[in-house]
Amino acid sequence: MAVDTPFDQRLAACRRRLEEAAADLAVCFPSPNLTYLTGFEESPSERHLLLFVPREGMDAEPTLVAPTMYESQLAALPPSTLELRLWDDEEGPLGTVARTLEDMDVLEDMDVDVRTHASQDADSSANREPTVLVDDRMWATFTQDLRTLLPDAEFGLASAVLEPLRIRKDNLELETLRRAAEIADRVSLEVRERGDELVGWTEAELAAEIERLLAEYGGEEPAFETIAASGPNGARPHHHSGDREIERGDPIVLDFGAFVAADLEGGTARYPGDQTRTIVVGEPPAEYERVHEVVAEAQQAAVEAVEPGVAAEDVDRAAREVIEDAGYGDAFVHRTGHGVGLEVHEAPYIVDGNDRELEPGMVFSVEPGIYLGDRFGVRIEDLVVVTEDGAARLNDSPRGWETGAGSR
Repeated sequence: MAVDTPFDQRLAACRRRLEEAAADLAVCFPSPNLTYLTGFEESPSERHLLLFVPREGMDAEPTLVAPTMYESQLAALPPSTLELRLWDDEEGPLGTVARTLEDMDVLEDMDVDVRTHASQDADSSANREPTVLVDDRMWATFTQDLRTLLPDAEFGLASAVLEPLRIRKDNLELETLRRAAEIADRVSLEVRERGDELVGWTEAELAAEIERLLAEYGGEEPAFETIAASGPNGARPHHHSGDREIERGDPIVLDFGAFVAADLEGGTARYPGDQTRTIVVGEPPAEYERVHEVVAEAQQAAVEAVEPGVAAEDVDRAAREVIEDAGYGDAFVHRTGHGVGLEVHEAPYIVDGNDRELEPGMVFSVEPGIYLGDRFGVRIEDLVVVTEDGAARLNDSPRGWETGAGSR
């Protein structure tokens, strides 16, 4: 059957990766991996909803085993190469799972007691010894069911084959991430231009207004808890916006983004924005302008360090050296960045010790920061994509600290 959707292409690539890794089967659970391969987004539950992807060269097609209640939703999924097998509550899931494993030639003919989930095969040594890669987030109960059915199998993690696929974004993913970044840019600019209006607002009120604007400009929902951290609260990198009122002269760390949906005929694929700016209404406190300048220089140095073949840790080092040379090394307390895709935090991680070489199509944040005790903090964050010869920022809103009309 022709491969004619992004999801068919991803399933085919997964099968090739399995063959290259000498693994027989990948089993995915409701997670970003399942969404990446099929376009189906769902929260985990106690019911067996499992995607079985056989290696290239096996006769079986990728198969989704699911409860009958999902039939109408799953019938419309875009992959043309995906087989759907349903189970009902009366039968239970294990018989369907066992038959699927048999058809994929990783399980010899075996009876399964659907009430106890126990194998009825008296000679488990008759099973050959397949290599099965399970979703990294699969609940133990489902992994244990697979172990019961395949007692001689070697188990590993599906990230071994899926991370190398997900880490490089295709054109559809990049276009969606750009749209998410544009929404964040519009919100950032509008908040900045309000200037004096922000004085007297609580952090929680400002965070709520940011989320309202994200929705107004096309975001589906916040990609993470919006951070509005004013004054001394800005020295906490993951501050939870509270009832502190913003005062004139407060540095305000604003970290936000929204999910947007990819332009697909079917299925689901949502990608987030993630941007941080640190602004001040009025005159900033002593030392602030210097700290902001150092962070801006560190971010620029890190972006300029990005190109294919460079190790992720070298980008972290480029930002960290600027901050250390300025005397603030102890105040930079987190990694320089993280990958962004179907998840807000995913590979590659831009951190010391990660020697993974960057490749075109990788997308990650560059977000150095300086945090000064109970005084203030400064963080500047953009998403960047690795190009054939360097990097391109996805965000383009002002990075300075000034607010009010004319602050563009």
